[in-house]
Amino acid sequence: MASHRRPKQPSRTRVTVLTTAAAAAVALSSQAANAAPSEKPSKDEVKAKVDKLYEEAEQATEKYNGAKEKQEKLQKEISTIQDNVARGQEELNELRDGLGSMASAQYRSGGIDPSLQLFLSADPDNYLDKASTLDQLSGQQVEALKKIQGKQRDLAQQRSEASEKLKDLSATRTELGKKKKEVQGKLSSAQKLLNTLTAKEKAALAAEETRANRTSERQVLSGTGTPASGRAAAAFAAAQSKIGTPYVYGATGPSSFDCSGLTSWAYAQAGVGIPRTSEAQTGAGTRISSMSQLQVGDLVFFFNDLHHVGLYAGNGQVLHAPRTGTVVRYESMSTIGGPFMFGVRV
Repeated sequence: MASHRRPKQPSRTRVTVLTTAAAAAVALSSQAANAAPSEKPSKDEVKAKVDKLYEEAEQATEKYNGAKEKQEKLQKEISTIQDNVARGQEELNELRDGLGSMASAQYRSGGIDPSLQLFLSADPDNYLDKASTLDQLSGQQVEALKKIQGKQRDLAQQRSEASEKLKDLSATRTELGKKKKEVQGKLSSAQKLLNTLTAKEKAALAAEETRANRTSERQVLSGTGTPASGRAAAAFAAAQSKIGTPYVYGATGPSSFDCSGLTSWAYAQAGVGIPRTSEAQTGAGTRISSMSQLQVGDLVFFFNDLHHVGLYAGNGQVLHAPRTGTVVRYESMSTIGGPFMFGVRV
């Protein structure tokens, strides 16, 4: 006869766990259903975030420019030292050859002076400091040994200096790579944000920028500003000739510029050399603290860390290379995005 067993009843604990899990799932489903969908950032919110990223990119760009300038300077200095060492080694070899010829003459005439023979087999520094050795040498030999000693010391010092500069160059190259990566990261993030905008929103932003540019241009053309000097006028005219040229970080012209690249290039066209970076350019002339005292062609600096620079265009306008995605243009100083700090008259 078949046995009939009652089905095993679930334990009270298991029933409780299952009930709790089911309740939680229902609650989560209800919350998900009732939750409002995440809102897409508005055009103005995206613009504000993008502008901030561009500002951070420009900060990194100026540091990149400084590292690049330092690298180029170190490379030139190292090259000069290496050339000097090569020439110095040739001179040292000639001095040694001369002393060798002197020794050969002594040998033909009856033997080499013991102290000279000793020198030729080792470093002369050990013997020049000994009065007894000097006493045994002729005046001509002493003079030759002193020249060799001096040349050896110069070469040792130059080689040591070159070695230190090579270490500095290696560190600078590392810094340059980091800053370049930082700039590229900021620009990439900004582009991703811009890509979230619709074609209509992008067109609206472009139209706003165009209107602002035209307003600034009218302000400049209607202004009565006079150049600070002949060279300021020449620099400003050079910059004006580049209106419409694209901004590219690290660029110094003539086909693209970043902010300090434009100002340094413009003054170079006027025959005036100023430093490469915005921060360094603050020391290029006389500081002008009041906006009312600015004249056309003066350098104008913005943001607390001075990472942006342009040329004063008169009537409250600046001629500058703003940021990635823009071109050299006029802009109201009130819309730069950071406070005006001061001007510099070159």
